[in-house]
Amino acid sequence: MHQLQPLDYLVFLIYFIAVSAYGYYVYRRKKSATPSSKDFFLAEGSLTWWAIGASLIASNISAEHFIGMSGSGFALGLAISSYEWMAAATLIIVAVFIIPVYLKNKIFTMPQFLSVRYNDKVSTIMAVFWLLVYVFVNLTSIIYLGALAISSISSLSFEACIAGLSLFSVIVTLGGMKVIGYTDVVQVIVLIVGGLITAYLALSLLADRFGFEGDIWKALGILRKEAPAHFHMIFKKGDPHYYELPGMSVLIGGMLINNLAYWGCNQYIVQRALGADLKTARKGILFAAFLKLLIPVIAVLPGITMFVLHQNGMFQQEMTDASGVVKPDHAYPTLMNLLPAGLKGVAFAALTAAIVASLAGKANSISTIFSLDIYKKFFNREASERKLVRVGRWAVITAMLLAALVTPALQSLDQAYQFIQEYVGFFSPGVLAIFLLGMFWKRTTANAALAGAVLTIPISTVLKFLPAWTHGAFPDYPFLDRMTITFFCVILLMVGISLASPRTAAPDAIETDKRLFRVSPGFLMGSVIICGILAALYTVFW
Repeated sequence: MHQLQPLDYLVFLIYFIAVSAYGYYVYRRKKSATPSSKDFFLAEGSLTWWAIGASLIASNISAEHFIGMSGSGFALGLAISSYEWMAAATLIIVAVFIIPVYLKNKIFTMPQFLSVRYNDKVSTIMAVFWLLVYVFVNLTSIIYLGALAISSISSLSFEACIAGLSLFSVIVTLGGMKVIGYTDVVQVIVLIVGGLITAYLALSLLADRFGFEGDIWKALGILRKEAPAHFHMIFKKGDPHYYELPGMSVLIGGMLINNLAYWGCNQYIVQRALGADLKTARKGILFAAFLKLLIPVIAVLPGITMFVLHQNGMFQQEMTDASGVVKPDHAYPTLMNLLPAGLKGVAFAALTAAIVASLAGKANSISTIFSLDIYKKFFNREASERKLVRVGRWAVITAMLLAALVTPALQSLDQAYQFIQEYVGFFSPGVLAIFLLGMFWKRTTANAALAGAVLTIPISTVLKFLPAWTHGAFPDYPFLDRMTITFFCVILLMVGISLASPRTAAPDAIETDKRLFRVSPGFLMGSVIICGILAALYTVFW
């Protein structure tokens, strides 16, 4: 397999210096005279709409998008794009109905919302749970998949990649949310440019293979002709891939629950908008929704192209393992290795940008929750703003160090990304139920929220393993359908407990006045355009 050339390393070095220098410039230019925890954690009032939008995408996209989604494009086809395209629709829902509630009630962290709406017990349990998941699931999985990808296309060892990614991320994160937000703009530009270059190369190769000399428009037509089964968005029951993407569940079922929990109740995502005013936050989220529409072009399309090339006799050795088994996840690294010196450095920088931006976002959220919801509440209620910022920075370093030390253990997992996705999906239906009922049903009690938090994982576990325990007597539901069932079970459970017990939260603890949900004409127009594009895509590729 080809390795990076000196020119590639030079391109990457220029990228690294540029991002670090820009981050330092932002830090010095926007540094407050007096350190402020809200300024450090939320960049209060200083992020523009385009910085918020870019930062949302940069925090979301990582190695799994380039490697995992290209592999899924190779195996499943365009249908995997539902994770991205339905996220665009979900972002509009979050901007209209969820973000206004947080901003109106001056919510800075997700545990704070739970504390205000329910009580400290619910808040603390979830804060500790989130910290454990963010450090030992999110950070470790991103570092692992990132190090795996980078070590496969460079001469760097797996361990060196872990150390380098962790150190680079700490450098970016220590400047606070302002530095993360503005450097993420650079990161997004790099990853989109690098992704588009790789997609262009793949299509050019396909055009050449069929005698059209690099005509990428002809190549798009070839894809539809050579792999028609790869251009269906909705799988019907009986399709071999139905279990991964079960029919209409990708539109109105588990996919929506998964996306609402991720984009609306997730500290490292929501945090980007919490320091802005409502108008700026909504514009930023809408910008992120537009960017989401682009992701399948740079992550899924190369995988489909590699499938057609492989079917036509190319890359037989590169796409198989030592035992001759086809490995879809080899698609993107194989393409990157075909890039000429210099351009491969750009693609390498794009991959690194995606990984580092995600790590920085998670690390900043870990420090925010630890500093504001754990340290200040239980260790030092009188902590000064300077002290909170210092504690936050140490939390970043500690979290990244722990994650880097644990990461090598993930090498024993087969299909690490799929395993982690499913594990996180065990508790996200319950989190969404707790937040939605807390926002929109004043009767919900703290005991109901506590029961929802505690019982989500057991319900998900039973649904997953009951078919095996009963030797097939109980239906084996697809992952997304299990999320839907778990969500409604938790909702019914919480409603029942709330109706059977006295209310423990003041009815006006969280304000959700309907006037909060009014949107500007510009936001409405942008939302209609996005929904129109989505409707057209699903109609054409149904």
